[in-house]
Amino acid sequence: MARAMKRCLQVTLKVLNAAMGLLGIAMIVYGIWMIRVWERDIDYSSSVADDDDDAYALPWLIHAFVGVGIALCAITFLGHMAADTANSWCLSCYSFVVFVLLILDTALLADVLLNSDWEEDLPDDPSGRFDDFKDFVSSNMQLCQWVSFSIFLAQGCSILIATIIKSVDADERINYDTDSDVEHGNFRAPFLNPPAAQTIPTYAIGEPQFVYYKYEDRRVID
Repeated sequence: MARAMKRCLQVTLKVLNAAMGLLGIAMIVYGIWMIRVWERDIDYSSSVADDDDDAYALPWLIHAFVGVGIALCAITFLGHMAADTANSWCLSCYSFVVFVLLILDTALLADVLLNSDWEEDLPDDPSGRFDDFKDFVSSNMQLCQWVSFSIFLAQGCSILIATIIKSVDADERINYDTDSDVEHGNFRAPFLNPPAAQTIPTYAIGEPQFVYYKYEDRRVID
């Protein structure tokens, strides 16, 4: 029963990781597409005006999309490896990384919702794709809300399921060690209160000694 539950939890964790991995792949593909469009715009602007330095500025939005996508794919690989092996160290590292990512997502969402001037905190985007992305989010607000909620839910459930798998694996190891000790007759003695040692009688080994009894003749005098 415990192994079946553990296998089900491992499959569930892999599915949640696949969702985050698909988001990471989508962000990488979108970032690569923006890079191609940005290179085309650079070629056009360089042919029109050679002394335009803004065209060669670093497009932070493109690199942010690609970097976050690669990070999500790396986290997905770590989570798949942890779910497949059920290793306690891998599960702990995965839970910590996803928890940090969840904190960052929460802080970013809180800044966007509570700070009305959050756009001023960001640098200028020379590629112009930030305005396009903002217009896309505004026109598809309900879809973006569902995607954001799904990602938050997937991250939270991933941490919970990884913790459950870790505890189930620890209990399974304890039960396996106990059954192995009983099967082989290796009963573990307590370390602080060891059982009292049984007293074994000592035997002296040496030459045999014979006792001679001297009987004196007794006469019966009538």
